[in-house]
Amino acid sequence: MKISSERKKELREQYKLMKPDMGIFAVICKTNSKHYLETTQNLKGAMNSTKFKLNAGMHPKRDLQKDWNEFGSDEFEIKVIEEIEYDDENESKVDYEDDLALLKMIWVERLTGEGIELY
Repeated sequence: MKISSERKKELREQYKLMKPDMGIFAVICKTNSKHYLETTQNLKGAMNSTKFKLNAGMHPKRDLQKDWNEFGSDEFEIKVIEEIEYDDENESKVDYEDDLALLKMIWVERLTGEGIELY
């Protein structure tokens, strides 16, 4: 089945308008309760990437990778802890790095205040 050039153009435009979920997720070790936090503009993609890197033994956070190797993947949970919404009033806004950095600071402060150790 061949797709017309007009249909390809339409699909490209739809792709550009897609807005993946963004926010912060955690990799939580059930054995020692340590948390690894990461913010991203694409939660699903970043979570899949993190899990892939950990399973492949290539995650850049060495102490997280060490625990993953030692305890096994079943002793970890990877979950979204907060999402942020797109700015509908300012549709031209494409850079949410400052928002994500602030979100991470808030969660680091919150978790460390609860006595949770971070990777």
